[in-house]
Amino acid sequence: MLKKKFSLGRQKIPIEKIPKKSHLQVTFSKRRSGLFKKASELCTLCGVEIAIVVFSPANKAFSFGHPEVESIIDRYLSRNPPQESSSHQLVEAHRNANVRDLNVQLTQLLSHLEIEKKQGEEIDHVRKARQMQFWWESPVDELGLNELLQLKVSIEDLRKNLGKIASKCMMEQSNVSSSNIGANGFLGVGINIASPLPNSYYLGFRI
Repeated sequence: MLKKKFSLGRQKIPIEKIPKKSHLQVTFSKRRSGLFKKASELCTLCGVEIAIVVFSPANKAFSFGHPEVESIIDRYLSRNPPQESSSHQLVEAHRNANVRDLNVQLTQLLSHLEIEKKQGEEIDHVRKARQMQFWWESPVDELGLNELLQLKVSIEDLRKNLGKIASKCMMEQSNVSSSNIGANGFLGVGINIASPLPNSYYLGFRI
């Protein structure tokens, strides 16, 4: 018969003061943040006015209030009901207008950010495409193995083609020179001296 494996799992933490001071401060910070968060959610969901004041183990005060801690405490101490004065309504309307303006600005900024992001992606795509198209213009140190092999083959083909063109030009030049020698008797000189004219000169001498 197999023994059941004992596991601590999730245990209920006893509600009692924590003996260690370091653990006490850490727990206070976490619970204080959770308490203020729940209070903020309650204000948002139910539209209530609330004030919370807590003191840390080091006797440091922390507070949370909506709309203000001082006004809520003053009303509690004086036992006065909330007054919907015109000034309060004006302040509330002004605050709501500011919130709407901030929401509009946030929406516009998010839209501009999305546009800039798309433009950046398009520019990056074009840059990569140009690099792929004109990869041989990149420094040799930045080329990969396949690109280096392709560049080597291209250089060898270019050398062969240049050799063929040079040989062809030399042959054509040789043929032109041979034809000029056969027709004129001198290389590159188009003057026929077989029947010179009377009192004519050639290279400074009378013939």
